[in-house]
Amino acid sequence: MRSVRVFRRLLGVEHTVIESVELIKDEELSDEEVITASVRPVASRALRCSRCERRCPYRDAGDGRRRWRTLDLGTVKAYLEADAPRVQCPEHGVVVAAVPWARPKARHTHAFEDTCAWLAAHSAFTVVAAMLRITWRSVAGIVTRVVADLAGKRDRLDGLRKIGIDEIAHRKGHRYLTVVVDHETGRLVWAAPGRDTDTLLKFFDDLGPERSAALTHVSADGAEWIHAAVKERAPQAVIALDPFHVVAWATKALDEVRRGIWNKLRWEGKNSYAASVKGTRWVLLKNLLDLTGEQKTTLASISKTNKTLYRAYLLKEQLRYVFEAKGEEGRRLLAGWLAWAKRSRIPEFSKLAKTIEKYRPLIWNTLDHNLSNARVEATNTHLRVLTRRAYGFHSPEALIAMAMLTRGGLCPPLPGRAA
Repeated sequence: MRSVRVFRRLLGVEHTVIESVELIKDEELSDEEVITASVRPVASRALRCSRCERRCPYRDAGDGRRRWRTLDLGTVKAYLEADAPRVQCPEHGVVVAAVPWARPKARHTHAFEDTCAWLAAHSAFTVVAAMLRITWRSVAGIVTRVVADLAGKRDRLDGLRKIGIDEIAHRKGHRYLTVVVDHETGRLVWAAPGRDTDTLLKFFDDLGPERSAALTHVSADGAEWIHAAVKERAPQAVIALDPFHVVAWATKALDEVRRGIWNKLRWEGKNSYAASVKGTRWVLLKNLLDLTGEQKTTLASISKTNKTLYRAYLLKEQLRYVFEAKGEEGRRLLAGWLAWAKRSRIPEFSKLAKTIEKYRPLIWNTLDHNLSNARVEATNTHLRVLTRRAYGFHSPEALIAMAMLTRGGLCPPLPGRAA
């Protein structure tokens, strides 16, 4: 009995009867020696549906005995071997009976899969595959199965009040994911392929009318498809425009001004002056307080030699200060910025002023509620890192599974560790 208890702990199984443990040569692995434990579920866990865990009548022996890979014992591979009968479930029909040591349709035990998923969340798939002696695709399949299992045990959409919505390109060819992040926890709560109103409406379908009505704040960029879906399904929610994207519009307008001046100088034959304007790009993109001494000198030179470009830089910086001020002061600064941009006689900023005027109510919401898409952008950055680390994913579902594992709070603890 003492040795049985020891092997139960070593193999990481519960509610399991260990009948025998042998060291045998496996013909499938070129006569490699492996540890095989013959096991069966305890009586209270036997003959249960693998989907609903209901006790069901025995149907037949199925495909006979099966093996499940478990964590290695030292340097030796270990397997569990048991009968795999089928049962007749009144709800799900004829299915293979559940076993307490593995998930349905899995070829690995709970301990093996949880360890694999934890390692995948903290290192590259190739490292995990080499360490656990499985294939890269097996790692991806295990991650997808573990995430689906843990997601079914908790409601990630429950209690949402403030959310951020954005899209991210996950591979070439305009392949996008729509992601939703909870502002209060910073967790990724929902993701799906696509970036249009129909895609986002699927999120609200999953959320349901009652929980949609509980949303109070939504942060997003200027994408109209996001605003349309939110207004349709959660009209009471305050939509806040992300400050980073608004300032990015001004930065883009500034760079267009610089390029226009550069091209004009080249057309006039003033190549040396054009080269000096071209070299100011990174100076103009940086915030005023972040400039080095040499860059401040360059900016001072621009203020003397190119009034239009310098005025465009000040407009960009003034718009950034609007979001630093926030509240009523931010509203006053925004009104002043709009007046300045409209009379600046810089076409790029006159056009931007019209865009800012269009989104002014949403920018006011941002100033009043101090909400941004920073958590969403952090999640997007993490997804890009995951993609680079894996050298890309074969499907958006595989990337979503990894994202939920690492950013959605669905990473299992390492087996045998205290919680």
